[in-house]
Amino acid sequence: MAEFTETMNQAVKAMADREGKYLTFALAHEEYGIGILKVKEIIGMMPITTVPQTPEFVKGVINLRGKVIPVVDLRLKFGMEEIEYTERTCIIVVEIAGAYGAVLMGIVVDSVSEVLNIRGDDIEDAPTFGASLNTKYISGMAKIEGGVKILLDIDRVLSETEIASLEKVA
Repeated sequence: MAEFTETMNQAVKAMADREGKYLTFALAHEEYGIGILKVKEIIGMMPITTVPQTPEFVKGVINLRGKVIPVVDLRLKFGMEEIEYTERTCIIVVEIAGAYGAVLMGIVVDSVSEVLNIRGDDIEDAPTFGASLNTKYISGMAKIEGGVKILLDIDRVLSETEIASLEKVA
């Protein structure tokens, strides 16, 4: 019985940890969310300076008020088709955990939707798709108005090696 109680306590804690406000955005007709505390600002598309010998999903760097910030296209990172940027395409500047502390990074998304307050009991664990598919960057699936929003753990979208390479770029 004590083991069952402990398991339930861990499940309740996990739900409470994921509960909160999320910035939602669209990528290829799917809705995603990032914890609002990770979001520093949202900016329109601006000139991106390419950096040689970076992975294809790293679009380059931007100069944001005197600070050089690496920019990643989430479509490319997730293996989606690259599209032309539109007036709705924007860059979400997020703060991720790097090897040497917090790192600012821009992520290109198709469009920003809204900020939602998502309750813990509306969030389920990501389904397991087998060992061949990496879903460690998905913190959960939020059930909202008959649909599902994929909640990202932005600290895990890039591997430690990829984050380290971004730290060198910026």
